Amino acid sequence: MAIALALFSALGYGLSDFVGGLISRRSSAWPVAVFAQLSATVCTAAAALLVPGTPEPRDFWWAALAGVGSGMGTGFLYRGFASGRMSVVAPVSAVGAAVVPVAAGAVGGERFSLVVWVGIVLALPGIWLVSSSVEELPADGAPARRASLAEGVLDGVLAGLGFGLLFAALGQVPEAAGLWPLALAQAVSLPAVVVLAAVLGASWVPRRRATWWALLAGPLGASATAAFLFAAQSGFLTVAGVLSSLYPATTVLLAALVLHEHIHRAQGVGLGLCALAIGLVAGG
Repeated sequence: MAIALALFSALGYGLSDFVGGLISRRSSAWPVAVFAQLSATVCTAAAALLVPGTPEPRDFWWAALAGVGSGMGTGFLYRGFASGRMSVVAPVSAVGAAVVPVAAGAVGGERFSLVVWVGIVLALPGIWLVSSSVEELPADGAPARRASLAEGVLDGVLAGLGFGLLFAALGQVPEAAGLWPLALAQAVSLPAVVVLAAVLGASWVPRRRATWWALLAGPLGASATAAFLFAAQSGFLTVAGVLSSLYPATTVLLAALVLHEHIHRAQGVGLGLCALAIGLVAGG
């Protein structure tokens, strides 16, 4: 069940990123992130009313930390997508999002069979390859492209650290706590995005009508985060974090089906590695 929930989480994050990425290119990254987190907060709070639980104070502290990570990850991810560097931001962020909970799980004493570890190791290059794309080097723009790649790597690293913090902190919330800690995490992510935008000198106030479509990304992201929480509670944090970080595969497949983008050889190899990794982790 934990593996199925983690894969559902990856599907939800991939759908959310696909929607958010498209809207960010037509609007601005920070307002899109604000609207997405706002709708995610409302959806999670509504769900929390239906799921009983008795959270402890420490659960809310972990949730608040997770919310900071969520806001940081979403803001930098959308900033990278808005600038057209998806092929750089997505793989770097996904690998970072996988590595942080793996480290947290190892420190927490999680132990796996060799088969599971092989699956986890194969998932990392699989995530990278499935998110890659072939980019042409401009004839007279090499310096500009290098700057773009450097910015894309920075956005990806920061987004990955944010999502990794989200996974590692949320993985400390027990099942008995219910969903109110998750609702708090989503609520904290909203001011986290606003503060981050203000520090970077970017506007988070929506000025384009297309920004309102970001409200659709919120329920997808909220469902994905809830699925990850349930996966971590019913299994291992490390496994849940790695499998949830397969979200670029969903985005790539959607781009191929909806936008008719071509899946090149490296992405095909990456998809194969991801499928093999899922099989090994599930079988181990």
